[in-house]
Amino acid sequence: MQAFMEFLFKYRLLLFQEGDFAFASPWPTMVVLGVVAALAVPAILTYGAARGDTQPLDRMVMAGLRLGVVGVLVFILFQPILVLTSVVPQRNFVGILIDDSQSMRITGNDGLPRSAFIESTFGSEGSELMSALSEKFSLRFFRFSRETSRLGDVSELEYVGTATELGKAMVRVQEELTGVPLSGLIVLSDGADNSGEPLAESLLPLQAANIPVYTVGLGDEVLSPDVQVSRVEIPRTVLVGTSLVVDVIVSHRGYAGRTVPLIVEDGGQVIATEDVALGEDGEPVVARVRLDVAVSGPRLLRFRVPVQDGESVEQNNAREVLVDVADESEKILYFEGEPRWELKFVRRAVADDENLQVVVLQRTAAGKFLRLEVDDADELAAGFPKTREELFKYRGLVLGSVEASFFTHDQLNMIVDFVSQRGGGLLLLGGRNSFAQGGYEGTSLAEAMPVFLDDERNTEAGTYFDELLVSPTRTGLTHPATQLGGDDSEGIRELWESLPPVTTLNPITRIKPGATSLLTGGTDQDRSRQIVLAYHRYGRGKVIVLPVQDTWIWQMHADIPLEDQTHEIFWRQLLRWLIDGVPNPVGAQSESEVVEPGQVVNLTVEVGDSAYLEVNDGSVVATVVSPAGDSITVSLDWAVDEDGRYDGTFTTTEAGLYEVSVQASRGADTLGTAVTFVNAAPSVAEYFDASMRGTTLRRVAEETGGRFYTPETIANLPEDISLTGAGVTLTEERDLWDMPILLILLLGLMGAEWGYRRTRGLI
Repeated sequence: MQAFMEFLFKYRLLLFQEGDFAFASPWPTMVVLGVVAALAVPAILTYGAARGDTQPLDRMVMAGLRLGVVGVLVFILFQPILVLTSVVPQRNFVGILIDDSQSMRITGNDGLPRSAFIESTFGSEGSELMSALSEKFSLRFFRFSRETSRLGDVSELEYVGTATELGKAMVRVQEELTGVPLSGLIVLSDGADNSGEPLAESLLPLQAANIPVYTVGLGDEVLSPDVQVSRVEIPRTVLVGTSLVVDVIVSHRGYAGRTVPLIVEDGGQVIATEDVALGEDGEPVVARVRLDVAVSGPRLLRFRVPVQDGESVEQNNAREVLVDVADESEKILYFEGEPRWELKFVRRAVADDENLQVVVLQRTAAGKFLRLEVDDADELAAGFPKTREELFKYRGLVLGSVEASFFTHDQLNMIVDFVSQRGGGLLLLGGRNSFAQGGYEGTSLAEAMPVFLDDERNTEAGTYFDELLVSPTRTGLTHPATQLGGDDSEGIRELWESLPPVTTLNPITRIKPGATSLLTGGTDQDRSRQIVLAYHRYGRGKVIVLPVQDTWIWQMHADIPLEDQTHEIFWRQLLRWLIDGVPNPVGAQSESEVVEPGQVVNLTVEVGDSAYLEVNDGSVVATVVSPAGDSITVSLDWAVDEDGRYDGTFTTTEAGLYEVSVQASRGADTLGTAVTFVNAAPSVAEYFDASMRGTTLRRVAEETGGRFYTPETIANLPEDISLTGAGVTLTEERDLWDMPILLILLLGLMGAEWGYRRTRGLI
């Protein structure tokens, strides 16, 4: 079709888009118009008079066809031309950027690696494309992956780069060729850009300099067949003994309906397996795997699907994630306003959990408190904390049946700050003095809750008595706080729905936008009318509500066997999740948990005091221990643009696990310590999402004024670059009067007029 259009119009349609239409007639316009009139008037008058049996319609049709002939002749007489701006041969430069990353080794649906086109087209002296480019431009070659450098010859390409930074490469080449007339850049790539920086920012200097980018997409936009472990959703830090439900996203093409095993390994040992039923092509599947982390320390977990027959890419069948399993005791403050069974059984549920220290403050009378599990005689001696430092040393806070009037205005605000600023976990339990019944409506704490306190029954004093059958929501089936056991979602649902009903609750039926409900309750016909467990993120922390006060029934009910651990499991998981992700005053993390050997690691440390106020005048030092046991000291500097943040770097020297221990101090006072880990290992990032990113490459071309090509459409590239107007250019005029379409149109109109007359018997 394209060749046919070029035949009709003499030139490619692109030239009409790039050029300007004009007339080159040497005669004045009035002369030409006079000639037109001299030709048109007889053409009309010829059929003006009645002739034989001609009808008015006949005369109109024949006159119109003859006028069409006159119009075409006049158009030719004006000598139409196409004015083009083209480059001066050998006066302009073109930068050619070639992807030198591992993804160029991927075999396409044609059985050839992506690099084959590069070598056959740009590495061959006999290539027509190279010859055409060399005739018009001075060529400069560059290789790019993680870094960009000059390339002497295509044969020097190794295709070993473990990352592709497309945006940085284009900016780097533009800077390299500053000062020379640059007609454009040619990018040969699959379009991957895993630099982590917005590509749009890299295009701005190219747009400002009017430098078009011509992108050549290598590879298939759809890789088939292929299975990929796309993502693993798992906490970076967990407490030892935690039962995790890990979501693993598996993508595929070409294996619809097949069931494949998902295997989880820790240090080469299989710790879990899960069968995954693959759906339709392109539809990701979420596989949920239950893991019990029983060994402390950094754990490098590998999630993999065995390589299937005929796969295009084998390297994307596995992902490794680093999880720090902490073996330490975390403190939670449980404040109860009155003696009740719930406190007793919660304490019993977590008594054997060495990683949870539940410090109890129970009001026994006005101004009198019972303290349990405190570390010393001074802890909570004056009752509920009155300062940020006293409250913020806990990672979680549980409030039982305590009326709002017990707290001062400052204490209520401090509890809110405990969540939003300190990042702590807050759990609000039901009771006769909780929620609206406790007078919390309209307080700052009510604003922080994930639920509305506007149920009509909330006007009543005390709690509301009703039998409430509990059921998990869709989210609750997979949430770590509500995993009671069972092999699948249906098993978990059955366990929850088999529990005896709770009977004492605070009526809450609506959650706020953005909040999540995990458990609901009601009758056997409708178990969704009452909120039983819900939460939302609030600032840096989270707020959880459990508006019932007799979960102990799940242990003491007559139908519950003595050996049943449901109640204990629920509370251990709930309290562990309550403090999951809660930060310490000093926290350290690396930009990436997995880097390549020899790569620079960027460290970030956030430093606060005991009240979690940012510290900018501290001294922060990190000790880095290599896999071989060698250690170095890294000093971190305050990042002036952000309070409490300190940055530093170190370079990995070998493969393996690096331990980074951080100590922050101010003067003679130690503010805190932190430990993080970095795994140095060869990267396989280039093999993930490895299809050709046509959308990205088209966007780069369109936004810079270039064009997008594939190996099948690249033949016109030299001519297209010459028409951009970038660099040293000249103006060229191309005749249009002799286009075949005009001759065909002229003959067609004359033939149509003759044929009409013959058909109508007017000859």
